Amino acid sequence: MNRPFRSLALAGAIVALLPTACSAQPPSTPIAPPPAATPAPPLVSGLPDFTALVQRVGPAVVNIRAEVAPRRARGGMPDADIPEIFRRFFGDDLPFPGPMPPGPGGGGVSLGSGFLISDDGYVLTNHHVVEGADKVKVLLSDRREFEAKVIGTDEQSDVALLKIDAKGLPFLRAARADSTKPGQWVIAIGSPFGLDHSVTAGIVSAVGRSNPYANQQYVPFIQTDVAINRGNSGGPLLNTGGEVVGINSQIFSNSGGYMGVSFAIPIDVAMNAAEQLRAKGRVSRGMLGVTVEQIDGQKARGFGLPDTRGALVNQVAPGSAADKAGLEPGDVIRAVDGRPVDTNADLPPLIGGKAPGTQVRLSVFRNGRTIEVPVVLDELEGGAVATAADGADQPARGGAAAPANPFGLALQDLSAEQRQRLNLRRDEGVLVAGVRGDAAAEAGLRPGDVVLSVGRKSVGSAAALGRELAAAKPGDTVMLLIRRGNLTQYKAVTVPERD
Repeated sequence: MNRPFRSLALAGAIVALLPTACSAQPPSTPIAPPPAATPAPPLVSGLPDFTALVQRVGPAVVNIRAEVAPRRARGGMPDADIPEIFRRFFGDDLPFPGPMPPGPGGGGVSLGSGFLISDDGYVLTNHHVVEGADKVKVLLSDRREFEAKVIGTDEQSDVALLKIDAKGLPFLRAARADSTKPGQWVIAIGSPFGLDHSVTAGIVSAVGRSNPYANQQYVPFIQTDVAINRGNSGGPLLNTGGEVVGINSQIFSNSGGYMGVSFAIPIDVAMNAAEQLRAKGRVSRGMLGVTVEQIDGQKARGFGLPDTRGALVNQVAPGSAADKAGLEPGDVIRAVDGRPVDTNADLPPLIGGKAPGTQVRLSVFRNGRTIEVPVVLDELEGGAVATAADGADQPARGGAAAPANPFGLALQDLSAEQRQRLNLRRDEGVLVAGVRGDAAAEAGLRPGDVVLSVGRKSVGSAAALGRELAAAKPGDTVMLLIRRGNLTQYKAVTVPERD
């Protein structure tokens, strides 16, 4: 039975010897070192048995039933009124062609999971599980059912804290915040599709993950390949010690079903939110007062950065903590209190996780060197950093200066009315009236953009901007800070080589 494999191996060996035997050329240098004489010891042995873990921690996992009044029935209602749990997991393709499953009094019902965090009945789950519910019921593993009081919810962290009137309950313990590593085994227990106490397992795929499809910019998600489906939401993600490492919150899916990518809220983020909800009914977060963008290779060259790590500041809110600390557009934030900022998405969780009034130390790259900037954080109001809309102002009427710069940009001074509408200073901003150069067009510039600065130098007139652009040499990469509608960002433009 093993003959085919042996024959193939032998044929391979003969073929490998032929070039050496038949050729007078010396053998080429191998592209990789030969295999070690002694095989490396295995780093993984055997597979875990989760039986004891599930028996121990399973009783602390609960089923949550969020009931909504008849006014929330599915038939004919606007999409905006569909409970979040269904939108989150199914998008526009809801699994029910007609009304939602009937609940008491004809209303709708959404199902989710949760877990006990104290013996006196405090329960953690997701905000979106109980959002808009008129009544929330918690079903324990021993089949007892309680009506829960919603202590508070926080949309930004997607955490909700509930309380049931019971004592002596089993509860789960939280893992250390830094204990979760990619590659480790994790287990989810929940109620997918209403199937109570279903257990699935997998590994941690990544930590500190930004989910571009979620609204939770302050959550450094744990990404796993654990099978998560509708109904698992709010349930615990556990390590092999039975400790909670996260709350299962979201899946990435094109179909609405499990596709191997699921996201959990780290337990330290969730517990911080829960403690604040219990103490004061809401969650407070620190605010820096900047908008930031990602750094690519071209922007790194334009600012003289050694690599693409960091968050590039493109706007500082007047009067904000960042403004008071002296941060400026063009600064690159590379660490917060020693914790690295590798991408712009790393910054919001690091700042939002701090309490207002906290002093943080920012490592900022500016003018070719790194400086330390202390900042006392403000309190975030409204729940989210302003998001930029990708709109463009229309070019002003009237003549524009003909391109007299290597980028082929036609420039025009802004009127007082335009500056007021854009909330600019009297000496700030130059309108791009035309783009006639390939380099600028390829960099994404277009008519209607407003140039605020070249690198770190502000410009307020077409003449001043023209002088700055004319000074650039062929091959130089110039950083232009652009305002487009509500969006402010840097564009890296490379001066074309002369023919």
